[in-house]
Amino acid sequence: MKIAFHGAARTVTGSKHLLTLTNGKKYLLDCGMYQGLGRETDELNRDFGFVPSEIDHMILSHAHIDHCGLIPKLIKEGYNGKVYATPATKDLAAILMEDSAGIQESDIKFLNKIRTSQGKPYITPLYGMEDALNAVQHFVVVDYGVWFKIDENVQFMYLDAGHIIGSTTVHLKITENGKETHLTFSGDVGRYRDIILKSPDVFPQADYIIMESTYGNKLHEEITGTPDKLLEWITKTCLERKGKLIIPAFSVGRTQEILYALNQLENENCLPMLPYYVDSPLSLEATEVIKSYPNYFNNRVQKLLLSDVDPFGFKGLQFIKSAEESKLLNYRKDPMVIISASGMADAGRVKHHISNNIENSRNSILFSGYCEPHSLGGRLKLHPKEVGIFGMVHEVHAEIGEIKSMSAHGDYDDLCQWLACQDPKQVKKLFLVHGEYDVQQDFRNRLISKGFLDVEIPARHSEIGLG
Repeated sequence: MKIAFHGAARTVTGSKHLLTLTNGKKYLLDCGMYQGLGRETDELNRDFGFVPSEIDHMILSHAHIDHCGLIPKLIKEGYNGKVYATPATKDLAAILMEDSAGIQESDIKFLNKIRTSQGKPYITPLYGMEDALNAVQHFVVVDYGVWFKIDENVQFMYLDAGHIIGSTTVHLKITENGKETHLTFSGDVGRYRDIILKSPDVFPQADYIIMESTYGNKLHEEITGTPDKLLEWITKTCLERKGKLIIPAFSVGRTQEILYALNQLENENCLPMLPYYVDSPLSLEATEVIKSYPNYFNNRVQKLLLSDVDPFGFKGLQFIKSAEESKLLNYRKDPMVIISASGMADAGRVKHHISNNIENSRNSILFSGYCEPHSLGGRLKLHPKEVGIFGMVHEVHAEIGEIKSMSAHGDYDDLCQWLACQDPKQVKKLFLVHGEYDVQQDFRNRLISKGFLDVEIPARHSEIGLG
């Protein structure tokens, strides 16, 4: 058998890994969208590196767009099989893919106006709303902790990854010529001691591991300090400077963590009386989906639910639905907090909010998670004097900040703890994916020092034999 790495190879987004057996059957792990890679992004998303119609089965680890975002394109271009997912992942992926189609159509319409004025040809979206709706019909639900038989060669089991609601690590038993091989795919590993979710599950011994490495050379700040950090930024931006605090946040996971922290401030009578806007229809839908799976929450949140029926709600919170309401926020001069997608600020409504507010020194842009270096968020984190947004150059006068305690990805301690259930000598090869190359090299050295004998960092489209 062989494994090919068609995405998230020496970069963080675009997760796509293709397992091919000796009998020719093909199994795709994730089908994610590249994000935040500048001009390369669109080209990377248009080239799978494989033929969709040749794929037999697809297994999805979780619903973030860099893991599920190209499923509608995969089906549009010929894949006719099933997409396996947990119940929560199916529900979240449905709204995320639909939202992605809407963002593509909206952003490309805006960009095409600029391209027309520049004499450039139109561009088309990767897929449309109809494709996104059609993709959901291919989903088949599989619960945690059960071995699910796909065919005579492959069965798999989902275990909780602790990353977002419904997220999984994927464990495959592959039978060829009477021999059984165990392959584990980490998806994205969450954090131990997460404020909302349960910790990642222990998993069976693997022969081969495909593992994310986003924060393979970093340690996060303590999660418990997040509410205080948010209060600090609200105080200096909204109360002292009378400005707007704009927080780019992924609609699934990060937005709910921020709302949970703000709810905690209210419960402690510390939350300033201000308007707090979540400007993302997707975030509203995602929050409702997440609330519908309380059994996925950790014991701390389960206990809170006994006294607080909505741990993601508080006074002053408003969800913005229409584009017209969103645009009106940019004409408002009063202090406010705007939480909006995307987390890397490379698409969606938050990009427009930053464009309209970045030149005002009263305002702040506060990042709450990972940003690809070439994304708008990645560029702003470098504190430039000016930045290009929608083809226009803006002077950067707003304060740029970051809360480093909120990542849903495990740091190197968390990643090593996830691997602690494994006998390194029994792991024939460990592949590092979903990370920047320099980070992966550091993490590779750390894993070798812990006894893993063969740690490889595959390049995009590379194919490697197993067994």
